Amino acid sequence: MSILSTIGRFAAELNEARTRYQTARSVRSLPLDLQKDIGWPEAFDSKTGYRHGRGGEPV
Repeated sequence: MSILSTIGRFAAELNEARTRYQTARSVRSLPLDLQKDIGWPEAFDSKTGYRHGRGGEPV
């Protein structure tokens, strides 16, 4: 592999990570009820029964 292909793969991975981060940030900014309706995993913890707000802290 050439160094250019390695750099290209690294750039693609960074872009994918950035897209995932932006998506998660957008969904976390939605109201908690809507997060729960769409099944966002951080919106409700079924083990403890706590709803989680932004950043994962219990509400």
